[in-house]
Amino acid sequence: MVRKGPCGQTGTVSQGENQWVLHVDLDQFIAAVEVLRRPELAGKPVIVGGRGDPTERAVVSTASYEARAFGVGSGMPLRVAARKVPDAVILPVDSEAYLAASDAVMATLRAQPGATVQVLGWDEAFMGVSTADPETYARGLHDAVLESTSLHCSVGIGDTLVRAKIATGFAKPAGVFRLTVENWLAVMGDRPTIDLWGVGSKVSGRLAKLDITTVAQLAACDPADLVPEFGPKMGPWYAQLGRGDGERTVDDTPWVARGHSRETTYQQDLTEPVQVDEAVRELVARVLEDVIAEGRPVIGLTLKVRYAPFFTKTYARRIAETFDREDVLAQALNLVGKIEPERPIRLLGFRAEMSMPEEARKGHTPTRSGW
Repeated sequence: MVRKGPCGQTGTVSQGENQWVLHVDLDQFIAAVEVLRRPELAGKPVIVGGRGDPTERAVVSTASYEARAFGVGSGMPLRVAARKVPDAVILPVDSEAYLAASDAVMATLRAQPGATVQVLGWDEAFMGVSTADPETYARGLHDAVLESTSLHCSVGIGDTLVRAKIATGFAKPAGVFRLTVENWLAVMGDRPTIDLWGVGSKVSGRLAKLDITTVAQLAACDPADLVPEFGPKMGPWYAQLGRGDGERTVDDTPWVARGHSRETTYQQDLTEPVQVDEAVRELVARVLEDVIAEGRPVIGLTLKVRYAPFFTKTYARRIAETFDREDVLAQALNLVGKIEPERPIRLLGFRAEMSMPEEARKGHTPTRSGW
């Protein structure tokens, strides 16, 4: 089996064979883990981000449903979230605790009978199962996760990975929802294209310029009409996405990182070239520690810059395969020359992309982007 993600081609497994894709998503995962550790926080607005200090520059990693009711969301500046919910409990990020909880959840999923598990992150995974009653299976899955970890999950049921992923949004919290070719347009047709997995504000804006604003309009369009705007690969893929079509095979092949990245938000804006230079050198050194452990050469670099107050740009380049640290650093410093002069900088990030192992190049291992 080959995992191709949401961009893959349609697989060979059919719903008629009682083969289903389930998407399991932990509800308010990070906040839920914190509540398990501090039961007195149950029912209170909980916000997790940075070092838990809203006076520092940091963003929200997650928020409990009680905090979300006030408009708090992931990626929001922590100080803004604190203003929205003055009585919120704000906690620092504890990655080790979340990883341990995630491992326990994934172990429970893998223990389910006849399941193939494709992990997507700390708090979500696809499962391939064969069953005549996917709703009963999904509810049993929720109960198994709850019993073993005390965490609730929502389960989307689909006949493709895309439909299962989107179905989970209708299942939250702690519910089950089925989305297949039969009810795809009834459920999704009138919704804006931005509600699709893989379509953000920029892509939906470009689609709107083509007078495509709903999922039904995208599903009905001629894929060739999207090629001038999105290219020969992505144009047809967006049309396929509008129909909810795509990969049907869940693959448990271990994930191989395409690259490594680090980023830092600075409590005081960087305003001098020497500050930027030193900061980039530090980021490159930290990233290369991760890259060296992989034992694969670097083939691409990306510098992420967030200017004050909150405008982000990325600068990237491909490079010849190299293991040379000094070469990577020199190429990274060349990217620094693209930074807009005299603009204060609040965040810098650096990513090094590596060549993939031979088996991944042949399509046997999935890849993910870092940013």
